[in-house]
Amino acid sequence: MSDAVLVLDMLRGFLEESYPLYIGKEARSTIPNIQELLEQELARGSKIFFLCDNHDPDDLEFKVFPPHCIAGSAETEVIPELVRYPGEIIPKKRYSAFFNTNLEEKLKQLKPDKLIVCGVLTDICVMHTIADARNRDYAVEVPVDCVAALDEKTQQFALGHIEKVLGVSLTKFKEAQNNG
Repeated sequence: MSDAVLVLDMLRGFLEESYPLYIGKEARSTIPNIQELLEQELARGSKIFFLCDNHDPDDLEFKVFPPHCIAGSAETEVIPELVRYPGEIIPKKRYSAFFNTNLEEKLKQLKPDKLIVCGVLTDICVMHTIADARNRDYAVEVPVDCVAALDEKTQQFALGHIEKVLGVSLTKFKEAQNNG
């Protein structure tokens, strides 16, 4: 059986400087690792899902964050560096990729051995999606060099929570790749 790779919010709205919620160069440093991860997982027969923020213009999330990734805008597009990888795009309106999407239905059909989660932001959409995956009893793996938060402090908090509270396996993609 194969795995499923969930690529969270690797979107122009978060990773290109011209947009209001650009999250910085550190997040962009994950792109080459994610590219290699996708190549490796596709070769192994894994299924790729791109989970993409896609908000209504009056979304209540905009009381917390500035308007971003509004449906139909360029911000909702997967970044050019990843668009060539075959995967299914699933729009989402909340932090968790499971909330009011067809992701759970797709995964039930696929029956993956585990979910490999990468993308941004580790402390928001990545963590909430992982919590929902674990609540559904999926085994989850997070290559730590394929996720990013706004800063190192929130990154470390999120990774600690993901590992110690949610029981997720944290790996390093580059080390795993070099060892096998």
